[in-house]
Amino acid sequence: MIDFSFADIVRGILKGGFWTVCLSLIAFAGGGAGGLAMALARVSPRAFPARLARGYIEFFQGTPLLMQLQLFFFGLAFLGYDISALTTAAAVLTLYASGHLAEIWRGCIEAIPRGQWEAGLSLAMTRRQQLRHIILPQALRIAVAPTVGFSVQLVKNTSVTSIIGFLEITKAGNLIANATFKPLFVYGLVGLFYFLLCLPLSVAARRLERRPRAYKS
Repeated sequence: MIDFSFADIVRGILKGGFWTVCLSLIAFAGGGAGGLAMALARVSPRAFPARLARGYIEFFQGTPLLMQLQLFFFGLAFLGYDISALTTAAAVLTLYASGHLAEIWRGCIEAIPRGQWEAGLSLAMTRRQQLRHIILPQALRIAVAPTVGFSVQLVKNTSVTSIIGFLEITKAGNLIANATFKPLFVYGLVGLFYFLLCLPLSVAARRLERRPRAYKS
């Protein structure tokens, strides 16, 4: 057993927590960009992009994140590509986030009454102009609460990346617990960190859900 002080344990967990936060931000930013593109393709009147986006969304929503990580990490290694755990974690979580955010935002876009589209059409707006000036601003207000709620899920799901050796907070906790033989204490601190990280997001999501909708039925 290695003699770690309380400060050493906290320092090690905070180091893993730093990478948890970084990975969450990368995945959310990349997933947001990809999710918006997929959501717009999903509501497209053209059949091909809509079906392609639907298949993409169903794959990343219908398969476990753990399987996606292992398939990407070990699959590329089998093909002869040496890819780091950080690159794998960032890429897979970005794809995972984009699939879920796309479906959230698709629902928000389709929640806008059809009359709003018709109003834009009566002003001779193109579909792009309708989306930009009428539909998306209203959909954005609806989407804020579920998007913030999903960010909590994304932060917690970063723990799965420990399976491929990425040093986020769960992996750091595993290493410290194995070295100190104090699993209850170490994992208690890991859980506390997740709680402190996710609590503000959870509170924000609940408050945003109580805000009035973008339109009245």
